[in-house]
Order: sequence, then structure tokens, then C-alpha cells
Amino acid sequence: MSDQPAVETAVDISALSFDEALLELQRTVAELEQGGLALERSIALYERGVALHERCAALLGEAELRVQKLLERSSGSLEVADIRSTDAADPE
Repeated sequence: MSDQPAVETAVDISALSFDEALLELQRTVAELEQGGLALERSIALYERGVALHERCAALLGEAELRVQKLLERSSGSLEVADIRSTDAADPE
């Protein structure tokens, strides 16, 4: 189907915020669910969807680590320790 736009690859997935990646993932899933796509387009959309899912999962993991790192000080105030997902042990 030549009238359909190519799968957007210009946007670097690693630069997307969680909300942007989730929105794009929802759009990708909706397009796949409509059906009637050429095989190559379906495969490209599926691959992009997987990459978007991984981005969302990584950002959620980072957010979870930040929440877990809230430390209560002796004065009762909270302190956030800024850590990155690369600082955590890789579960795989």
C-alpha cells in the first residue's frame, strides 16, 4: 500500500519521554489492530512497538528506582538519591 506513510523512524525512541513513547505505542497498536496492512508494514510496526514497549519499561524501572531510593533522614525529611538504571543490577 504505497499511500500509507512509512513507519516513523526519524524520531529517536531513546529521546522520547514516557508519555510520548506510550502515546506512540498506543497509536502503533491501534494501527496494527486495524489490520489490512502489507506484511512489511506490519513487521515494521511490530518492531517499533517492541522498541517503544522497551523504552516505556526502562523509564518505569528508573522511576521505580527513584521512588525506592527515597530516604528518610533523621530529621524526618525525605531525600531523593539520584540514580540511573545502569546503577542497578540487570535482572537479565
